[in-house]
Amino acid sequence: MADLLKQGAQLTELSCPACASPLFKLKSGEIWCAKCQKRVLVIKEGETPEEATKSIMLSGLESTVLAKIREVQTKITEEKDPAQLEKLSATLTSLLENLEKIRKIK
Repeated sequence: MADLLKQGAQLTELSCPACASPLFKLKSGEIWCAKCQKRVLVIKEGETPEEATKSIMLSGLESTVLAKIREVQTKITEEKDPAQLEKLSATLTSLLENLEKIRKIK
């Protein structure tokens, strides 16, 4: 717990639903249980679990798409065959379009 505070995390008034330990708010905005070593999702009154997890899900999806864009970029850099370059370019275009859609939804 002291390490989290040294790293700039803030102690919250909330407690972990699993172990009752105090929860911390990390600089990233995540709520974290130091004892369980897990992220805790806080669902606000009137909010459904689906609504609460939407942001986490979209962030994970965005990270995956960005990783795939990097992979395609590396392959494009190394590729010499024009036909393969065309396929990679189409894949890159599709990934970028999907990234844009994800960011609009967020």
